[in-house]
Amino acid sequence: MGERIGIFGGVFSPFHMGHLNSVLTVSRELKLDQVRVIPAYQSPHRPQLQGPTPEERLELVRLGVSLYAPLLVADEREIMRGGVSYTWDTVQDLRNEFPEDHLYLIIGADQFEHFDHWKFFAKILDEIDLVVTSRPGTAWPDDPERFSPGIRSLIADVQGKMVELDSGRKIHFVQLKDIDVSGSELRRRLRAGESLENLVPRAVEKMILEKGWFGDLKKNVENDREFCQVVGQLLNEKNAINVVGLDLGDHHFPAQYTLVASGNNTRQTNAIADFLMKSVWKIYGFWPQSVEGQSEGRWVVLDYGFLIVHIFYDYVRQEYKLEDLWAAATQLEIENPHANFFKKSKDQVSS
Repeated sequence: MGERIGIFGGVFSPFHMGHLNSVLTVSRELKLDQVRVIPAYQSPHRPQLQGPTPEERLELVRLGVSLYAPLLVADEREIMRGGVSYTWDTVQDLRNEFPEDHLYLIIGADQFEHFDHWKFFAKILDEIDLVVTSRPGTAWPDDPERFSPGIRSLIADVQGKMVELDSGRKIHFVQLKDIDVSGSELRRRLRAGESLENLVPRAVEKMILEKGWFGDLKKNVENDREFCQVVGQLLNEKNAINVVGLDLGDHHFPAQYTLVASGNNTRQTNAIADFLMKSVWKIYGFWPQSVEGQSEGRWVVLDYGFLIVHIFYDYVRQEYKLEDLWAAATQLEIENPHANFFKKSKDQVSS
């Protein structure tokens, strides 16, 4: 029969208690013999980020799982392979290494929503069981029609928290205890000088503090206000709608500055975010510390430490009215080259 081996991949920048909670809960629920925690060299679903190198992220994982050996194993295969880390390649590697064992791929509910967009997702589901984790309060799909189209076509039967696939493999749904931790919260605490106790394993916290990772990026720019204005100009250059820059004050967290802009559709929203990240890298030489929301493009958030950039699909922006939260903040003056162009054109016509 062989052993039951879990596969848990991710960027892990950094590895935290939410990750640990996921693998320990799943291993207990499904009686796994081992879980291989595999940091990606470069995720196909995430852009380049500022912070520790791939090798350093691997070391953070090793520190984070060290107290749980031999159940948890830090697996270096994607770091050693280099390049973009595709789950299908890793599943093939593990299947060759463990031909007699039963493999379980562990992902979050947010990833499951778009799993049928992953490279060779159907082949992955021929080789492994899928385990989908979520926080309390999540309603699992109880009807094939509620699954994404690609997954729906592979379903043989739905039985509560387990789905039978045509291949004979299964999808298991596991609910986690609610541990309130995220990468953005960790970075906020580090910038505020607050403790990371109970949010990351102690050895992980020690290494983060020694290396100075995930702190403010202000040290990389000569004038932080000017940097925010340049970022606003870049948004205008890419035809973002209604770019608004705000100075929220020195004691406002998670950031002192924020920029809010939008696109006409989710594709344009993602294009604006991609253009902005690459332009900032070319001009200043650093990437955001975190990027959230690119998979959907409805609300993309770029975290530059002292500056948070919100890029909305315009319909969603009108729904949230985020700027209303900061009505008393000081507005930044941001040049719009297109506005100047149209003004000059208008002046030429009237003359």
